[in-house]
Amino acid sequence: MAHFHLVQAARPHLEAGDAIIATASEEALKGSDTMIDYAASKAAMVNFTKSIAFHLAKDGIRANIVAPGPTWTVLNIADRNMPQDGLAELGSEGPTGRVGQPEEIAPAYVYLASEADSSYTAGEIIGVTGGLTTTR
Repeated sequence: MAHFHLVQAARPHLEAGDAIIATASEEALKGSDTMIDYAASKAAMVNFTKSIAFHLAKDGIRANIVAPGPTWTVLNIADRNMPQDGLAELGSEGPTGRVGQPEEIAPAYVYLASEADSSYTAGEIIGVTGGLTTTR
């Protein structure tokens, strides 16, 4: 709901060339057996952003999503639901076999914020997941 209200409040101030960038998660793309509520909320974020992208694009405003995979942040340490060995295993199931760093995720946001680079990108999901959404 917060993203809905934020977009609603920001809309009167947005002009052609501006961008809305939502943050979802790889969990939105593949689901989760342990974080069902989190995965569902991120999937809703994806659906909402894709829905508004169609309407905003008519006014030259781009709405897109970055869906990071496991990224090393303080939230990982603070996650009380993380099993004891969870931090050591974080990201290991993907093709890269590791957790991402914030500086590896940031360029996706820079790309989407740049009208010069992403003027033809609307309603898209950029997954920076270490390949987790391709895992079988």
